[in-house]
Amino acid sequence: MFALCDVTAAYASAEKIYDPTIRDKPVLVLSNNDSNVVALCPIAKQLGFKKFVPYFQIADAAKNAGVIVKSSNYELYQDTANRLFSTLERFCDNVHEYSIDEAFLSFESSLKNRDWYLLGHEIRKTVWREVKIPIGVGFGPTPTLAKAANHASKKLPGCTGSAIINTYAERKRILTQMSVNDVWGIGSRIAKRLKALNINDAFSLAQQDPKKMRKLFSILVENTVRELNGEKRLTWDDVRPNKKEIYSSRSFSERITTPVELKKALAFHAEIAANKLRKQHSVAGSITLFAANSPHDNTHYVKRTSYATFIIPTCDTRDFLNVISDAIPRLFLPGVKYYKAGLGLLDIRDNNFQQADLFAAQSNDSKLMEALDSVNQRFGRDTLSFAAKGFHRTFDMKRNFLSKRYTTRWTDIPKIKC
Repeated sequence: MFALCDVTAAYASAEKIYDPTIRDKPVLVLSNNDSNVVALCPIAKQLGFKKFVPYFQIADAAKNAGVIVKSSNYELYQDTANRLFSTLERFCDNVHEYSIDEAFLSFESSLKNRDWYLLGHEIRKTVWREVKIPIGVGFGPTPTLAKAANHASKKLPGCTGSAIINTYAERKRILTQMSVNDVWGIGSRIAKRLKALNINDAFSLAQQDPKKMRKLFSILVENTVRELNGEKRLTWDDVRPNKKEIYSSRSFSERITTPVELKKALAFHAEIAANKLRKQHSVAGSITLFAANSPHDNTHYVKRTSYATFIIPTCDTRDFLNVISDAIPRLFLPGVKYYKAGLGLLDIRDNNFQQADLFAAQSNDSKLMEALDSVNQRFGRDTLSFAAKGFHRTFDMKRNFLSKRYTTRWTDIPKIKC
C-alpha cells in the first residue's frame, strides 16, 4: 500500500506557523522578486484570488481585502519540509520525498488489513501537533491511486483530509469525480486530446485499453491506465540519478549597467552551481554564460552568450570564476540595462572516473573545495565565499515582504515572554 502526504497551501501554511496573528487571515506568497502569486491559503482562495497572477495587478485588491502578502522565504519552507519528512519517517521506513511539500510512503504488503483511514488521520494529527501544517493523506495500491486518493482527501465532498482507494467501489466513486486533468502524469496537452476522444474523467481513462493508449499516446499513458486499475507500474529510485546539466540564473531586483556588477552576479551563480556539482560528486567539462535585458524594454532585446570548455573537467569554483573574468568583455555592452544573467555547467560526469592529462596542469583542488563546503555547511551559507561576487550586491532578489527565518537564523528565533 502506498500513501501520499501533501501539504495544503505549503508556502502560505509555513508562513502561519510562527505568526499566530495571521492564522485566521488570508495569506498569499509571491515568487522571486515579488513578481507573481505562487501560493494562496484557502481563505485567500475563497476571496477569489488566484495563483500565477502578477502581483501588481492585484496589489490594490489584496490591500482592500486585508490580505497578508509575503515574499518567498525559501529557508523557512525547506526547514519546514525537513521537519515534515522527519515526522513521516516515524510512520514508515520507506519515505520518498517527491517535492518540497509532498512525500510518498510505501508500506509492507503484510499490513493489508490495517485501518488506513484511521492511520491517515493519525498522521495528519501528528504532523499538525509537531509541525503545525495541514496535510492531506491518500492511500492506494499504486502511486497513481494514492495520488488520486490524496486529491479526494482535500477536494471531494465527504472527505476530511484522509481517503483510501482499495476496492472497485472506492475507485469508481473517486475517479468518476476527478477530471482527467487531475490525474497524475496527464498534462494539459494530453488531457485536451483525451477529452477530444470523450475521455473526460479519471474513471473513463481507467476503462481504456492500455495497449491502445500506448499506440495513441505513449508508454507513460499506458502505465497510468494500468496504475488506475491497481497494477503497479511506477517506482522511485533509492538514489536519484545525477543531473547532466546544472544551471543557476535569476532576474535582478535592480538593473545592472556596469561590467563589475555583471561579473559579481555571474560569480554569485558560479558558487551556487559549483556547490550543487560537488554535492553529486561530479565535474563539468564545459560552461555556458549568458546575460540579457528584458524583452519588454523599450530598447531592442539583447542577449549575449559565451561558451568555454575545460581541458580537464573540474568542480573547482575558481576555474569557473576565471572563465567569467575572460567572458565579461564579450557579455557586456555599454548602455544595456541587464535584467537577467546566469550560467550552466555542461558535459557533467562522475568525478571518480576521470582521466588526467599528462601534459596539462591540474587546477582542480578537490581538498580546498571540500574544506570550503564543509565550513559553509557547518556554520551557514556564505560563511566562506569568493570575493569575486562582492560584499554589497545590487542584484539580490527583491523580497520586500520577507518574514523572519525563524528556524535557521539565530537572530530570528521566536521569543516567548511570560
